[in-house]
Amino acid sequence: MLSRRALEPTCFASGSGTLGILACDRNRPRLEAKVDLKLLTIILNYKTAEMTTRSIEAALRELAPYPDARVVVVDNDSQDGSFKQLCDAVEERGWSDRVSVVASEYNGGFAYGNNFAIRPALEATGDDKPDYIYLLNSDAFPDEDCIRKLVEFLDEHPKVGIAGSYVHGPEPVPHKTAFRFHSIPSEFEYQLGLGVVTKLLKKYLVALPLPEETRQVDWLAGASMLIRREVLEDIGLLDETYFLYYEETDFCLRARRAGWTTWYVVESSVTHVGSASTGLKDKSVPTPTFWFASRRHYFLKNHGRLYLWLANLAYVVGGALRRVHWRAVGRPEFDAKHHLRDFLKYNFRLGPVPDGHPHRRPTAAK
Repeated sequence: MLSRRALEPTCFASGSGTLGILACDRNRPRLEAKVDLKLLTIILNYKTAEMTTRSIEAALRELAPYPDARVVVVDNDSQDGSFKQLCDAVEERGWSDRVSVVASEYNGGFAYGNNFAIRPALEATGDDKPDYIYLLNSDAFPDEDCIRKLVEFLDEHPKVGIAGSYVHGPEPVPHKTAFRFHSIPSEFEYQLGLGVVTKLLKKYLVALPLPEETRQVDWLAGASMLIRREVLEDIGLLDETYFLYYEETDFCLRARRAGWTTWYVVESSVTHVGSASTGLKDKSVPTPTFWFASRRHYFLKNHGRLYLWLANLAYVVGGALRRVHWRAVGRPEFDAKHHLRDFLKYNFRLGPVPDGHPHRRPTAAK
């Protein structure tokens, strides 16, 4: 096996996607270790350093059966002191031998931040390449045996490419995280929300009934997702065109088309706060542009322009009919503020549409 030197510093800042520009020198002694890197856990932080620290702690507890496993925390350009706070937390808690903190120079979203750590892992040589990459949200906390159950499932099923956990809130209330792929009928049904239509279109519903046993699904939420390295080598990284939302759907669809299946593993569970860094639970504020951009990119990329327009039409017609019905019976709105109006403005405008990404800050000339 390849001899691999344990990392001396734990904290790096880089804009290139490689873990190599030193930011914090902890003057740690060099240690020699002979290991096969079974598992790399990636946690993406954006302005939630305290919660991310709790997530690291929970992950390390569940990584105890894998002494060679590593954790990389990516601070996605928080600009609020998160990077230093996380570096200090790792050092103070004695996690430096297993946890590295890196900082991207740009908040490019969920796919961009995770790719920032995935890319160098795939570029490693020999035994330094992880067998599996585990994506864990910063607001998600693995329950007992969560990670082990996912690893064992992929070990036992070599044709499965992606495995995800049963996700619940701290209450605990189950979260719907097992899904079918989006379609024209599903867009109409989701917006209409009328019982008789939902029954007629049952086989197109995106959110599956909560699985009671481990089963194959179309796609999973990325709060707790284990990916076989060969899947990434086969289909490539997460699509960074998505800022937030639909990137997991797109990734699982690409994997499916390449012959890799996705499974929901009920024996693995994770506690998830949900939307801690995005704020999308607040329906009193408008839907952010990145949601419209991600939805548009997903349909256009995977199904073509005609399909996109038909999906848009189904979404608008369903939404309009629901609003008429709900106002007639006095039910309150469930969408974000001005959602349908903003949907129309975004999807039926002339000319280019915003991509939902924040502008890059200008960098100093070198």
